[in-house]
Amino acid sequence: MEVLLAKKLGFCFGVRRAIKIAEKNKNGFTLGPLIHNYQEINRLKNDFNVRLKETYDDVQDGSTLIIRTHGIPKQTLEHLRKKPVQVVDATCPFVTKPQQIVEEMSKEGYEIVIFGDVEHPEIKGVMSYAESGAIVIADVQELHTHKFKRKVALISQTTKQVEKFSEIASYLVQRCSEVRVFNTICNATFDNQRACKDLSQKADIMIVVGGKTSANTKQLLSIALESCKDSYLIENVDEIDDGWFVGKKLCGITAGASTPDWIVERVTEHIKRL
Repeated sequence: MEVLLAKKLGFCFGVRRAIKIAEKNKNGFTLGPLIHNYQEINRLKNDFNVRLKETYDDVQDGSTLIIRTHGIPKQTLEHLRKKPVQVVDATCPFVTKPQQIVEEMSKEGYEIVIFGDVEHPEIKGVMSYAESGAIVIADVQELHTHKFKRKVALISQTTKQVEKFSEIASYLVQRCSEVRVFNTICNATFDNQRACKDLSQKADIMIVVGGKTSANTKQLLSIALESCKDSYLIENVDEIDDGWFVGKKLCGITAGASTPDWIVERVTEHIKRL
């Protein structure tokens, strides 16, 4: 059986940056999981004593607090900066961008529409920058019953699919007097998704490696399933079922933006030995 890796996969710029920041701040804490990969979080805890706090009330004075890649709500960040703690901001610059856009557009009187998952920490943070609130939608159908203001600004969660974002933008442009569209989908997300699509069209089994709570990893699985019905999402090598590969000729492997290289390598080596 042939095994091929997607041309683009794994750690994105923002995640690599956050990992380096955490490694430089030994004995620090992260507010919420730094990234959506518990194995890498455990590595940081074991090797650098970087531990996890779920709420800022748990943070002790004098601590070093690392802000997660997905960012946190504006009000929480402002509160933390008033506390006697050292705040190290590891928010991905591609997440900071939509925060700034939402803040600016809402001040100018635009109704904010966000294509994303309302419960995702990135979106919770971005929403907090909207002065008059924001509408968060998962697909274009959710817009059908909404009455819009004259001016609308559209942004996206960084890990969403470009095609669906374009569909939403087209819908708004046809119904609103003024629409400002900001493509805030991360380039790395787009590259990983395109590479996943290309590989899944050739493979007769696809393995997506990454956290099962990771939005971008779940998007990769969805894309793989469109072309390859035998596509599986795993977090580590222990979840592989060798029976999946019986009769298969080409196995494609991709990985989410929070998946470290060492996990991908272990999965790849196991499959090659089958």
